Amino acid sequence: MSDAKRDLFRKLKGKIRSKAVLDAMENVPRERFVPPEVSHLAYLDIPLPIGAGQTISQPFIVAMMTEALELCGNERVLEVGTGSGYQAAVLSRLLHHGHLITVERVPALQERAEALLAELGYNNVTVELAGPTLGAPHHGPFDAIIVTAASPQVPDSLVSQLAIGGRMVIPVGTREDQELVRVLRTEEGISVRWLGPCRFVPLIGTEAFPDR
Repeated sequence: MSDAKRDLFRKLKGKIRSKAVLDAMENVPRERFVPPEVSHLAYLDIPLPIGAGQTISQPFIVAMMTEALELCGNERVLEVGTGSGYQAAVLSRLLHHGHLITVERVPALQERAEALLAELGYNNVTVELAGPTLGAPHHGPFDAIIVTAASPQVPDSLVSQLAIGGRMVIPVGTREDQELVRVLRTEEGISVRWLGPCRFVPLIGTEAFPDR
C-alpha cells in the first residue's frame, strides 16, 4: 500500500464509523477511476477531474454518503450520476446479495465506466445512459438512492422511486453551495436529516438545474 493511501485511510478511520464502508473503499483501486495524468493524486482527499466537466468526489464525501445509506448488503440501489464508476465500485463491494443500477447522462462517461466496472469484475452493477426522467423508474422501487450531483431541492420523482423505508442521500442547494441531505421515505411521507456542507457539479433535469 502506498504512503498516500495509508495516510488517507488513517484519516478516514477517524471520521467514518462503518468498517464495512472503509474496507470496501480500501479494496477499490481509485487510481483506475481517474485519468492517467492525475492517477498520482488518486489517494489525496480531494475531488479530481474526469472529463466532460465532471469530477470524481473526494474520498471523505464518498465514504460519508455511502455510510449514510446504511446498507445491509441485499438491497436494490440506484446511483444517479455514474461519473467514473468509482462510487459504483464501492457500492458493488457492499452489495453482496444486492444489485446497483447506475445512470449517467454523458455517453462517453457511461461507456467508459461500464467497460471499466466489467473489466474489474463488478458484476452486480448495471450501467445505463440516463433518460429524460431523473433516476430509473422502470427499475424501481429502490431500497436506497445516492445522487452524486447537486439539486435545488429533493426531487419528487426520485422520492417516488424509493421503497417505503428507503433512504436517499443527495446534495441540495445552489450551483455553488450545497448540503448533503439524507431522506428517509416512510408511510407518512419523508423525514430529512442534514449531514453537512459539500460541493458537487449540478444535477441536470426537469426537477433540477437547466442544462447550459
